[in-house]
Amino acid sequence: MKTLRKIRKNAKALSPVVASIILIAVTVAVSIAVAAWMGALTVGFMGTEEVKITSVRFLGSAGSKTIVVTLSNTGTSPVTINEAWVNGQQQSGVTYSITGGAVPANSAMNVTISYEWALGSNYNIQLKSTKGNTFPYTASAPSS
Repeated sequence: MKTLRKIRKNAKALSPVVASIILIAVTVAVSIAVAAWMGALTVGFMGTEEVKITSVRFLGSAGSKTIVVTLSNTGTSPVTINEAWVNGQQQSGVTYSITGGAVPANSAMNVTISYEWALGSNYNIQLKSTKGNTFPYTASAPSS
């Protein structure tokens, strides 16, 4: 009997207050980790604007030259192109193959720019979206 009392006297355990504090700390740490993980997941589900210019063609003859830019929307949300720039100058004679210049996700569109280009010259073409994103491309006009 004496040895049984001696064992119980030396047995030490955490008090209920310390145990509660440890459980709360672990719960808070796990909830912060889960919130950060979920936040990273939601960024992927939000719409992103990504446009890839696939080709640029120089068409026409003297007095009626145009530049036709073919682009595809590789993002997850529709992109509306509202400005076209050639060599740092905004162009006003711009038409879109899709009404309003809005390209749905995973779709393509042609942007036709009225511009008097010269044979063999390089052109810096920029398309701008309504959200302010710029999609640049450099192309060379044909030499003959």
